[in-house]
Amino acid sequence: MADPSKRTPAVMFQGTGSDVGKSLLVAGLCRVFARRGIKVRPFKPQNMSNNAAVTGEGGEIGRAQALQARACGAPLSVDMNPVLLKPESDLGSQVVVQGKRVATVKARDYYAMKPRLLAAVLESFQRLEDTAELILVEGAGSPAEVNLRAGDIANMGFAEAADLPVVLIGDIDRGGVIASVIGTHAVIEPLERQRIQGFIINKFRGDVTLFDPGLAVIEKATGWPSLGVVTHCQAARRLPAEDALGLEQPQDGGAGAVRIALLKFARIANHDDFDPLRLEAEVELILVTAGQAIPGDCDLVILPGSKSTIGDLADLRAQGWDVDLRAHLRRGGQVLGICGGYQMLGAMIHDPDGIEGPAGSVAGLGLLAVETTMTAEKTLTQVTGRLHPGGQEVQGYEMHIGRTEGPDRARAFVRFADHSDGAVSADGKVAGCYLHGLFAADGARKALLAALGARADSGLAFDQAVESALDQVADHLEREINVEEILALARRR
Repeated sequence: MADPSKRTPAVMFQGTGSDVGKSLLVAGLCRVFARRGIKVRPFKPQNMSNNAAVTGEGGEIGRAQALQARACGAPLSVDMNPVLLKPESDLGSQVVVQGKRVATVKARDYYAMKPRLLAAVLESFQRLEDTAELILVEGAGSPAEVNLRAGDIANMGFAEAADLPVVLIGDIDRGGVIASVIGTHAVIEPLERQRIQGFIINKFRGDVTLFDPGLAVIEKATGWPSLGVVTHCQAARRLPAEDALGLEQPQDGGAGAVRIALLKFARIANHDDFDPLRLEAEVELILVTAGQAIPGDCDLVILPGSKSTIGDLADLRAQGWDVDLRAHLRRGGQVLGICGGYQMLGAMIHDPDGIEGPAGSVAGLGLLAVETTMTAEKTLTQVTGRLHPGGQEVQGYEMHIGRTEGPDRARAFVRFADHSDGAVSADGKVAGCYLHGLFAADGARKALLAALGARADSGLAFDQAVESALDQVADHLEREINVEEILALARRR
C-alpha cells in the first residue's frame, strides 16, 4: 500500500446496481474539478463494454473513461481503465489488460483470473497517482453483489486495496431506491460500511423536497449522510452513452430530409460513432432492432461495428435483413459499413485460426468486391485523413482484427498519409471503412448528408456540442451535489 503521506487525493463512486449513472456523474465531476485548475484524472479498475477508444499508446479503454478524460482535458491513457472486458458471446469475453488483449475467457474462468489482475490494476492506479492531483474512481456493477466479493477488483476489493473513501449512488428512476441503498448497507461487511462516506440519489424527476423524508429514512438506517439529489439533466442526452441502450433514447435532432437506418446488432460495438447523427436536425436516425424490417423509404442503411462479425452476420441473415438490404439497393438506396459492418459487406470472411469461433470461411453479403481474413493481430491506432474524393478532413481511430482486400479497394473511402482505408462499389451505392469517428468531423458529415439529400447545413459543431454539454452537466452537479464535501473526502484519504 502507498505511503499515506504521499497519497494522491482520491474518492471512489460505487452504485447500488448497474446503470445508475456512475459514468456520467464522474464525467461531470471531472469537469467540475478541472475547471478549478485541479489536475484530475478518471480511473475505472474494471469495465465491461464493447464501446472502446484508442489511446495514444495504441491501447484501448472504455469509451466512458475516454469521455471522462475529455472532461478533465487529459490525453487518453490505458492506465485510466486497466481491465476492459469486451463480451463476444453470452458466456465469454475478451480480456484487455492495460490496453492489450490477453485472453478470451468464459465468465467462470474470468472469476478465477481476477485475483491475478489486481497487481496490474494497482500498478496503473499508482502511475496515475504519480501524475495527478485528484483521481475520481468509478466502480462497476455494485458492492451489493456479495456473491462476487471474493477476488473483487471492481468495487470494494479495489477500494480496500487502494484505501479509498466511497460514495454510493442510487438510481431513483428505476424505483426502490430506499431499499437499494439500505439493502446495500445490510449485505456488505461492517468495514465496508465504514468505507462509504455518503450517498447520492440520481435521476430524480420533479420536486426534490418531496424526497426529504426518504433521505431521512436512509440516513437513519445507514448512518451515511446525503451528498445530494441529482435531477435529470437534459444536456446529458447530448453526451455519448456507454451502453447501446442509449441509442434507444429519443434523438435531439429531428425528422429531417435524410432518413438513416442503423442496424442494432446483438454485439454492436462503438455505437457512439453515430451520436453526431442523432443531433442533426436534417437526420431521422432509425434504430432497427431484432424482429423489425429495414424501412423501405430510408436513404442510407448503416451496418455498425461488431464484437463478433461472423456471429452478427448470421443474426443479420436470421432477421432477414440481407433480403431487405438488396431491396433497399434496388430502390436506389445506399449502404455503409463501419468496421465489422464493412467486413460483412464483402464476398467472404475467412477465419483460418478460429479467432471468432470454429476455423473456416463464411460467405459475406457480397455487396462489395472484397474479402476479409481474420488475424490474431489487432489494429489499434489513431488516424487523421481525408474523405475520397471529396477531401474533407476526418479523424478518429481504427480498432479491428482482420485484413480486407479486393478490387473495390481500388476505390478507397478514406485516404491517410501512409495508407488508404475502405472500399466503394463500382456504382457508388455501397461503401465501407474501418474508420471509427467518421461522423464526428463536421465537414465530412455535412458532405455525406448533402450527398444523401440534406436540404441545408444544420450548423452542428459536434465537438463544441460535447464540450458545451459537459459544462452544462458540471454546472448541474455543482448546484445539486455537495462537491466541496466530495473534494474534502478525497483529500482526507
